[in-house]
Amino acid sequence: MDHWLSTIPPVLVLLVVFAFVAVESVGVPLPGETILVAATLVSLGGSVSPWAVALAGALGAVVGDSLGYVIGRRFGVRLLYVLARRFPSRFSPDRIHRAIGLMNRWGALAVFGGRFVAFLRVIVGPLAGTLRMPYRRFLVANVAGAVVWSGAVTLVVTMLGRAAEELIHQFTWIALLAVLLGIVVVATIAVYRSRRRAAETAAAVATVPATAGTTATATGAPDAATTAPALTMSDLFETDGSLSPLAASAGLTPGTAGSTAGPGVAGIAGVGAALGAVFAPVGLAIRRTPFTASLLGLFLVAAVATGALWDPIIQRSWYPDIAYGVPSTLDGRWWTVITGTFFARLPIHYAILVVGLLVGVGWAERTFGTFRAFGIFAGGQIVAVVGTSFFLLSARSFDSDWASALTTNYDVGPSGGIFACLAAVLVTLRAPWRLRARFALFAYVTVSLIYIGTMSDIQHFLGVVVVMLVVPFLQPRGSRVGRPSSREWRILAFASLVILAVVEAVGTLLPSDDAGTSALAGTSTWIDVAVDVLVIALIANGVRLGHRLPWVIGVILGVFNVLEFLGLAVYAIVARDFPPNLFVTMTNSSLWIALLVILWLGRGAYRVPWRRSRRIVRQTTDARRTPLAILTNDGGGTLSWMTMWDENQYFVTADGQSFVAYQRRSGVALALGDPIGPADRLGATIAEWVAECERIGLAPALFSVSDATLAVAPEGWTHLQVAEDTIIDLPTLEMTGKKWQVIRSALNRADREKVTFRMTTLADEPWEIVSQVRAISEEWVGDKALPEMGFTLGGVDEALDPHVKTALALDESGTVQGVLSWLPVFGADDTVRGWTLDLMRRRDDGAFRPVMEYLIASSCLHFQAEGALFVSLSGAPLAHAAGYEASGIDAVLDSLGKVLEPLYGFQSLHNFKTKFNPRYERMSLLYRDEGDLPKIALGLTRAFLPHESLLGIAKMGLQR
Repeated sequence: MDHWLSTIPPVLVLLVVFAFVAVESVGVPLPGETILVAATLVSLGGSVSPWAVALAGALGAVVGDSLGYVIGRRFGVRLLYVLARRFPSRFSPDRIHRAIGLMNRWGALAVFGGRFVAFLRVIVGPLAGTLRMPYRRFLVANVAGAVVWSGAVTLVVTMLGRAAEELIHQFTWIALLAVLLGIVVVATIAVYRSRRRAAETAAAVATVPATAGTTATATGAPDAATTAPALTMSDLFETDGSLSPLAASAGLTPGTAGSTAGPGVAGIAGVGAALGAVFAPVGLAIRRTPFTASLLGLFLVAAVATGALWDPIIQRSWYPDIAYGVPSTLDGRWWTVITGTFFARLPIHYAILVVGLLVGVGWAERTFGTFRAFGIFAGGQIVAVVGTSFFLLSARSFDSDWASALTTNYDVGPSGGIFACLAAVLVTLRAPWRLRARFALFAYVTVSLIYIGTMSDIQHFLGVVVVMLVVPFLQPRGSRVGRPSSREWRILAFASLVILAVVEAVGTLLPSDDAGTSALAGTSTWIDVAVDVLVIALIANGVRLGHRLPWVIGVILGVFNVLEFLGLAVYAIVARDFPPNLFVTMTNSSLWIALLVILWLGRGAYRVPWRRSRRIVRQTTDARRTPLAILTNDGGGTLSWMTMWDENQYFVTADGQSFVAYQRRSGVALALGDPIGPADRLGATIAEWVAECERIGLAPALFSVSDATLAVAPEGWTHLQVAEDTIIDLPTLEMTGKKWQVIRSALNRADREKVTFRMTTLADEPWEIVSQVRAISEEWVGDKALPEMGFTLGGVDEALDPHVKTALALDESGTVQGVLSWLPVFGADDTVRGWTLDLMRRRDDGAFRPVMEYLIASSCLHFQAEGALFVSLSGAPLAHAAGYEASGIDAVLDSLGKVLEPLYGFQSLHNFKTKFNPRYERMSLLYRDEGDLPKIALGLTRAFLPHESLLGIAKMGLQR
């Protein structure tokens, strides 16, 4: 790796070392230590000081670990919540509590020692942040570990030269084995002591006599041992993500989780049982994936038995007898296809291949079963190995120096079968991630083949391509995979353009001096690369947005490259001359050809008008039916009247029977509530609206939809809960019993204090009443310096609509103490079947405090007398019931809700509504896939705070 480092300026060498080590420490598995070793070897030539390299490595380690710590502290707790919910047995609160205790007690040593172990270098920063290790302690251990590690590596390489690389790799393996052994020992001790404490507790309970059906102490209080509830995640973490006092003391206070204090209990059987419990997950994995476990076991046994795990196998005299390649094929050593599968060329490769076997083959076995996974792996490995030999023999006939050099090489490893399994299992992903993941895998193996061109790269390419070609024929009869949407074609084209720019720039920046490779990136001039990158920069975003002109430019460039490729291919065949510069030119052209295929197949996706003023929703509909007429004729859900507000735009279907109300925010079309129209046309209405949104380049999303809309959602779409609608059924409403005591008290107090209720239409009220309502609302907003919110929250202007009812609480002098606005929920044929609560305001200086309880209860009784079926107290935005665990964009919205809670009190409002004993109905966000989440989050922020800048929102968060 040091050969290309020596070709770049000294300052850039330091930046590369800093960047690789930092990114690895953040949590991305990059070869940071290998880069540090290579840079130190380069420094021995005098171009840069080795101690400058050491300093760059140490700084990268400190900065990267600190960033990883911040990421873990910011998002780790949410990940723990998700893991605890999905894998409750392995990520139970008790286990997390013990892990926090271990981090509190031994975390500094883990941070320091983890710098010397490849696996721990990647995870220790995020892990320390997730488990809330104090940052000062983390920083001290981090700096000490980074300085010692970077200085030691640099010193050893400086003293021993290239021999140090093998020594460092061996030490890494020894350290990793020591850490694994230490983990087993610590886990065994923890399980043993946990079981001991449980046995002691059970014995103590058995000795206490039970009285009156319960266990009691001498003081009459229930025994804590029998009544202590199991830990929950809320016991460990506060609402802001910080550690609770219980978790903060874990491992530091004797007797708490994670502490090693306490007397031991002798017993080999107990230790053996604890050891068995530690290895139980391993046994379960072996039973579930026997082929993967057997393959991994043979791979590691062969590595240990032959010493290949610490000494490179390529140095052994018998290496050609077990390695595959063109020489083995020509000599008839057919067994090398099998024997070569169970070795790796270098010790460091074992770490990568072990992960590949666990992920690729293990995933395939869990998905397809043992026998099919065996067939995919074996078939892919054989095709990759044998196909590489025939490919190189064919390429050598064209006098290719690259192919001629590779025909003398040997190779080992199961990577061909691993990539085949990975290519097969990606077919099982849901749309659209299936296409994206397969495209990413194909792009990776193709670029690696073109710009690196080792035997392994050829094997990976063949293994992936063969599986991708064969899988469609193995699909069950009748199953079909839909064509990519317009958005998918745009994403694929944009990704292809970015890959083109990156590989050309990197190929020129990091040239190879190896004449036997296919890369030879130095043959491309900076002018050519600059032109290509400039053109890509100009058209890439336009292609992503679906504009026509960038697509035309891309097609023209693709056609030019097709002609260039064909001309060069004819020359190579006729002249039987295939020099390296010709190969590089043809490979660059081939990438443009692949882009041309994507652009042409998705040509219908590039019709978005360039001018924003022309990007409007087309309406080919019967103009005689307005959205209001459709709503009153067919009815809608509890949020349906909000579609009539001024901020909304409308998409009316071609038949004029249905419409979708939406707002355009930050490139997203945010539909409000369910589409309105006949119920049997709901799915068709969504499909028609989505197609129009994609035509004009908007990302469609439907906010606060009911389960009826989720049932007819487009295939592949996903959803998450964003609120809970609170419904009070009026026909069965009786405000009796203890659970209604607070509400009855408010009604009785209103009678005593001469507060009266009036249901009215605000627009028909005299000026003095309307002015009081406006004053109350403006006082509520002005005193808190709050911007007015929109989207699902209306104000006084919306309450003045003649269709909207207003509930007033008036004292003896006629002063308005509180006000509610109720939005109609239409049924069929212009009937109102229910009402939805919108505006809620009370006078800050009013003497009648329970005015909101009084107004809501009185409104329910009024609508019940009128024959309404229900009232909806609506779902407070960015709030949810206790115990709801947020993830994905819901976590983003949850964070926004916490920022705005001290200002708007959404969660407090949601909790207030529980006084009325409602039933809950889920309200969800329906969207295409996770790729739209950043835009949707920004769009929702803009929709709720339409008059506030992002800077203003950030200031609100800082001031809370």
